[in-house]
Amino acid sequence: MSQKILVVDDDGPVRRILTKYLGGHGYGVVTTDSGSEALILARESMPALVIADVKMAGLDGYALCRLLKKNTPGLPVILMSGAAIDEKHVLTGFEGGADDYILKPFSLPVVLARVQAVLRRGGGITEASESLKLGGIELDLSGRQAKASGKKVSLTRKEFDLLAALLAKPGHLLSVPYLLETVWGYDVADYNDPGTVEVHVSHLRKKLGPKAAQMIVSVTGHGYKLQPPGA
Repeated sequence: MSQKILVVDDDGPVRRILTKYLGGHGYGVVTTDSGSEALILARESMPALVIADVKMAGLDGYALCRLLKKNTPGLPVILMSGAAIDEKHVLTGFEGGADDYILKPFSLPVVLARVQAVLRRGGGITEASESLKLGGIELDLSGRQAKASGKKVSLTRKEFDLLAALLAKPGHLLSVPYLLETVWGYDVADYNDPGTVEVHVSHLRKKLGPKAAQMIVSVTGHGYKLQPPGA
């Protein structure tokens, strides 16, 4: 049976994107736009983890986290924030028992890595850094650092997120609509320009160097994939 995740956010598109992405990676997803309803769902649906937005009308994410930790001990909670945050806000979340903190706009592969890390450790904060590695390319997802052939590579936020998406599914063809939705958070019904992805792939190839660049394969009219060495 798949693990269940409760997503609490009053932003409909965010709930839909997380439901589709996490569902596509084998998780059952339950959603609500209300912190108060989330307390009920946490008891009834018995999720393995809760992802909650900080800023919501009524019961906000901080208060929800504190109540969940009190009423359902051991249930991991990841908080999300779409506003500029400082150390004080992050500490407020952790002091309330949050297991991790994600800043919007987020990268879906990074969200998945955070979810998997929190579920593996069963709650509690650790210093472990999640990473993705393949053929000389290495991404530190927590520190958002990239290396190619052992050398640091300076990537923009979207270049990093695009590479993370490709590394998360080596050998799998990722369509342009999938990448626009996953990396950029676009609703492909409103925006589906392949040029956006093409430009970022071009920049990635230049920055990663010839050896790593050869691993990023374009399939005309379909999308891109990261081809493992020797495959």
